[in-house]
Amino acid sequence: MTAQVTLEDALSNVDLLEELPLPDQQPCIEPPPSSLLYQPNFNTNFEDRNAFVTGIARYIEQATVHSNMNEMLEEGQEYAIMLYTWRSCSRAIPQVKCNEQPNRVEIYEKTVEVLEPEVTKLMNFMYFQRNAIERFCGEVKRLCHAERRKDFVSEAYLITLGKFINMFAVLDELKNMKCSVKNDHSAYKRAAQFLRKMADPQSIQESQNLSMFLANHNKITQSLQQQLEVIPGYEELLADIVNLCIDYYENKMYLTPSEKHMLLKVMGFGLYLMDGSVSNIYKLDAKKRINLSKIDKFFKQLQVVPLFGDMQIELARYIKTSAHYEENKSRWTCTSSSSSPQYNICEQMIQIRDDHMRFISELARYSNSEVVTGSGRQEAQKTDAEYRKLFDLSLQGLQLLSQWSAHVMEVVMQKCNKICYFGGEIRISASGASITWLALSTLHLKFDGKRSLSEYEMSWVAGRHLNGSLVRAHSPALLVLSVLQAIRKTVCDWEGGREPFNDPALRGEKDPKSGFDVKVPRRAVGPSSTQLYMVRTMLESLIADKSGSKKTLRSSLEGPTILDIEKFHRESFFYTHLINFSETLQQCCDLSQLWFREFFLELTMGRRIQFPIEMSMPWILTDHILETKEASMMEYVLYSLDLYNDSAHYALTKFKKQFLYDEIEAEVNLCFDQFVYKLADQIFGYYKVMAGSLLLDKRLRSECKNQGATIPLLTSNRYETLLKQRHVQLLGRSIDLNRLITQRISAAMYKSLELSIGRFESEDLTSIVELDGLVEINKMTHKLLSRYMTLDSFDAMFREANHNVSAPYGRITLHVFWELNYDFLPNYCYNGSTNRFVRTVLPFSQEFQRDKQPNAQPQYLHGSKALNLAYSSIYSNYRNFVGPPHFKVICRLLGYQGIAVVMEELLKVVKSLLQGTILQYVKTLMEVMPKICRLPRHEYGSPGILEFFHHQLKDIVEYAELKTVCFQNLREVGNAILFCLLIEQSLSLEEVCDLLHAAPFQNILPRVHVKEGERLDAKMKRLESKYAPLHLVPLIERLGTPQQIAIAREGDLLTKERLCCGLSMFEVILTRIRTFLDDPIWRGPLPSNGVMHVDECVEFHRLWSAMQFVYCIPVGTHEFTVEQCFGDGLHWAGCMIIVLLGQQRRFDVLDFCYHLLKVQKHDGKDEVIKNVPLKKMVERIRKFQILNDEIIATLDKYLKSGDGEGTPVEHVRCFQPPIHQSLASN
Repeated sequence: MTAQVTLEDALSNVDLLEELPLPDQQPCIEPPPSSLLYQPNFNTNFEDRNAFVTGIARYIEQATVHSNMNEMLEEGQEYAIMLYTWRSCSRAIPQVKCNEQPNRVEIYEKTVEVLEPEVTKLMNFMYFQRNAIERFCGEVKRLCHAERRKDFVSEAYLITLGKFINMFAVLDELKNMKCSVKNDHSAYKRAAQFLRKMADPQSIQESQNLSMFLANHNKITQSLQQQLEVIPGYEELLADIVNLCIDYYENKMYLTPSEKHMLLKVMGFGLYLMDGSVSNIYKLDAKKRINLSKIDKFFKQLQVVPLFGDMQIELARYIKTSAHYEENKSRWTCTSSSSSPQYNICEQMIQIRDDHMRFISELARYSNSEVVTGSGRQEAQKTDAEYRKLFDLSLQGLQLLSQWSAHVMEVVMQKCNKICYFGGEIRISASGASITWLALSTLHLKFDGKRSLSEYEMSWVAGRHLNGSLVRAHSPALLVLSVLQAIRKTVCDWEGGREPFNDPALRGEKDPKSGFDVKVPRRAVGPSSTQLYMVRTMLESLIADKSGSKKTLRSSLEGPTILDIEKFHRESFFYTHLINFSETLQQCCDLSQLWFREFFLELTMGRRIQFPIEMSMPWILTDHILETKEASMMEYVLYSLDLYNDSAHYALTKFKKQFLYDEIEAEVNLCFDQFVYKLADQIFGYYKVMAGSLLLDKRLRSECKNQGATIPLLTSNRYETLLKQRHVQLLGRSIDLNRLITQRISAAMYKSLELSIGRFESEDLTSIVELDGLVEINKMTHKLLSRYMTLDSFDAMFREANHNVSAPYGRITLHVFWELNYDFLPNYCYNGSTNRFVRTVLPFSQEFQRDKQPNAQPQYLHGSKALNLAYSSIYSNYRNFVGPPHFKVICRLLGYQGIAVVMEELLKVVKSLLQGTILQYVKTLMEVMPKICRLPRHEYGSPGILEFFHHQLKDIVEYAELKTVCFQNLREVGNAILFCLLIEQSLSLEEVCDLLHAAPFQNILPRVHVKEGERLDAKMKRLESKYAPLHLVPLIERLGTPQQIAIAREGDLLTKERLCCGLSMFEVILTRIRTFLDDPIWRGPLPSNGVMHVDECVEFHRLWSAMQFVYCIPVGTHEFTVEQCFGDGLHWAGCMIIVLLGQQRRFDVLDFCYHLLKVQKHDGKDEVIKNVPLKKMVERIRKFQILNDEIIATLDKYLKSGDGEGTPVEHVRCFQPPIHQSLASN
């Protein structure tokens, strides 16, 4: 059976939904959206006036007049909207070029068809303004009657007449502004006359009247003034209206910005209407009927006010154009050109922030007290004082919001008033940037108001209580008594539905000393607009200075009672606004007019269909925040975009124009794209700088600071909040801002990685260290951004940028090999002492042309210009050599697959050299080598031996290409071998680090120290049990899925099976190279003695001995040595070939240079033989002998690494001892 749920429980359950956390928990930094807007309309426009039959009949009649006038005001508002949003149709219609044009009839017919509905609207507008002026003048005439002037006229009546004056001013200015209206009517009239549409005299006359009405500027104002001036005493009534506006403005008896500006416009236009041929406002001022000095002060404080939409009016213009201004010019200060301090926003901001802070603090305090103490109470349990507090708080909030919104609109209008028009272009003569701070703050506070103030409607308790006390204020005056009783019957709700029968006040008696308790139950709803009007008007009649008789009703009331009535009358002015709370709140916060620009579009005379976004106020504010990167404002950037929501809502609900909404939507699409683009660009740059700063060496930063060159630190910003926005509301659309930014940042990451690799491709191999640094910065940037957005894995991004997704090698691998082949192998010299390659001083190959370096913004490199300089100074230290840091980076960036590709290609290069050019040189040099070259005996002495070898090897020494092309090719082979060796060493270091990091997770534990008396196995078992939870494979085998178990086992196997664990890549390379030496020239023919060649020069080691002899000869002063030109790579190539041919021991024993070294070491002679200093040559031979021994030892180590761990086995071959010739003959 379904459980019964009470209404109270159901409502509490609904309230709990507010506390339901959203999945993304996004910070609320935008105005809350109103998807469904519920706005009850409490304004009945006096439709229920007949229900209050107990009220004074005269005021019920006035309500009827009010109702009719309000309907006319609404109609006037519709015509104002029609004029303001009018776009020229005639410009879009094709024009008839000449009378002979064949389709001119068709064009004219279509013109009439299109423009006739629009001209009908203009005709109705002309009729309306006539009727409105007649109605207004009729009311003025009635109120200006001599007897009627003595009678009481309510403030509501005067304000309604003031609204009429405002309407006339607005309509006249709109009509003057819209040239397109006149153009459209002219086009229609021309076409209609051609087609003879207007045949009857009446329609011709009406069309002529409309033409004159539209053509004459200020036609409405002139007609109004002419009809008013024939009414006796009209200036007195207008003076009352102006005085009431002054009083309202001075005492801030307005709430919305439009009400405030309406009061000022009525003052100005009212003075203009009064100052004519019949009356003089300066005489009225002298009679104290009006106060011009006050008006002058108001107009000086606020010089420009919004008129309609983006139109504005300078209030002093009403004064300047009045009839008697010239002779009284000196009395006015508002007509001077000086700017009011009201428009200095910087000064206003301090007060605005203080007001905001005070109000928000009070609001928070009240909200907290409600949560703590009032959560369990019903509405009816609250006291009158609590309702009064809530009423005051709500009113204060609305007033502050209205004040701030008005500030923004006034400043914008003042700036717009200084806009100049130059041939279709709109230019602003004063900068609008100063309004930005206020506008944003206002928008921020607008959000606070919408969110917080809409909790309760205004209570009617205070007013009802006051009415009750007034009813009991008995007066003997009959009229006063009837008014009080009418008020009592109009507004009071009695307990049981009937007033107390024993109330002494009804009998004209005083209350007993103990008091009489009037029980008034709480009302569930507020009063209707008619009820409120009746009560306020009747109370106002009691305290008015006019009553239609010699004695006023005010004189019949006691002083305290008058004060109570005045206080209530003043406070009840805002009751209407607070009853319609949501609508009032919307009006107080409405900044939609900041977007509309119909006035300025009209000024361009059709040259512009719409203005660029750089001239749109919402985008100016948004762009200002993005450009300044002000951290305190960054979170509020969405509030300025919310102006588009206001404008779109206004276009659809107030203007009711689809084309305006379409234009707003088009601009939003463009602006939001720009916003996301700029924001994503900033966020990427911000986190790139952060990554660059984190990875920058701290010592460099401190040393730079000591030297006076400060590397600026990153200024913190609040992008995190924006990155958490998953559903931004804009024009009814929910936008995932995070996803859009993620898309652009992903593209920026790809671009950054592309540029990093592109820079590397445009530079030599030394720049690979900078490439690694850029990749690390991008990796750190990716890590920082991944906290807030879902990006592809960095590895996937890097592989895509490297073009290494499906290909076995990427751009980096290709460029590394390219550089090795065309620059590194032929142009670098290896130095075994420093373990580095440096560029040769004498290049033998053509200069290598690389691609031009791609241009890049700082944010796509290291983050900023300062960081780029800092990192450039760091990487410049790696520019002039290739060494262990470079090989380490190559290993990390290329990986096993890339290294294998490079090694394979290098082997092809080595093979082409050994079986090509080098082989040809070996064959050529073998031919010029002496057939037999014995090692001379020691007795010849070192000078003789040097001379002997010099003579024997003369052809080799003088061979021109030996020291150039031949040595160059050998150097390339040697550099290739060295590159492979150093890559393997760097790779081994990387692998050892990986193995050590993985050891605890693979149950590989180091051998522990064992003290005397301790058992090793016991300590190891304790250690193994301690680290057992870290052993990954058993853990996953116990808890994981089959797929996870398979992955864990494969990963464990791949981690253990590394090259450094008994495998040698270099050994394989040497073995492969050995296969390239298959030509017989390398080993020579079999020895005649069956053992070895001793004196014959047929093996490679003898040729290398000759080459070594050549480069051991000391060079002249200005000549380059072989070390400078070719480095150690030359020796590595020669020694490698000797070792791979198995000739290293024969080389060591039979080398010419070594023999000379031994003899010179023995005799110690130093002579110059054929320009060769003996001692210097011997010193060089000794250095090269040490180098050769190191090289051969290294190569032997790698070649014998696969022979097992035991003592190497010597393969001894036994030969028959030689037989003497005498014995052989026998």
